[in-house]
Amino acid sequence: MIARELLGRAQVPGGEVLELYRHDRDFMIVLGYNELMSTRKWGSEEALATMAIARLTGVKRPHLLIGGYGMGFTLRAALRALPADARITVVELVPEIIEWARGPMAELAAGCLDDPRVELVMGDVASAIAGARGDYDAILLDVDNGPDGLVRAENDALYTPTGLRAARRALTPEGTLAIWSAAPDPAFTRRLFKAGFSVEESIVASRSNGKGPRHVIWFASARE
Repeated sequence: MIARELLGRAQVPGGEVLELYRHDRDFMIVLGYNELMSTRKWGSEEALATMAIARLTGVKRPHLLIGGYGMGFTLRAALRALPADARITVVELVPEIIEWARGPMAELAAGCLDDPRVELVMGDVASAIAGARGDYDAILLDVDNGPDGLVRAENDALYTPTGLRAARRALTPEGTLAIWSAAPDPAFTRRLFKAGFSVEESIVASRSNGKGPRHVIWFASARE
């Protein structure tokens, strides 16, 4: 039996400690007993990108904001789907996440952070959103466990009425806010609507083959 190998630890600013493990050929980032992400389950992270980009019909030179690099599945899926003149701003709070991407998981990252379409910003995505006005055609958030935060209490601010109104201002008039979550949250769906969004809730398999646990992605666009 192959044991898990601890490769590194990361203190989330204002939050918990993350650990990176390798098990055979797979990597996983865990918080205590909770596996937050893994190279075994990435279908819904890719869907966050591909389904959001599918809603950008007719947009020229699209500019996306991705909140949370994670293991890069959303970023790599976006790069595959977007044209050469697109722009992607990736905001990551935890420096070790990027160190792991460029270190032990460099083969998985496949150079995505060095793509000329990508700008990497180290910091809190909430600040990036708050400072924007009509800058993004899509905002993709895979931050924490979804609206029900697990890793860092401050992440919850993204999903408050104030945070959602800030996201609405940061989007272009036809822009899309896409939010990943590990589980449904009917109260959050109502909160999106009250913040001025039209809302579509999609249930997506965690694995690319359609199997595994089901995750939720909300696609929200500004109502007329």
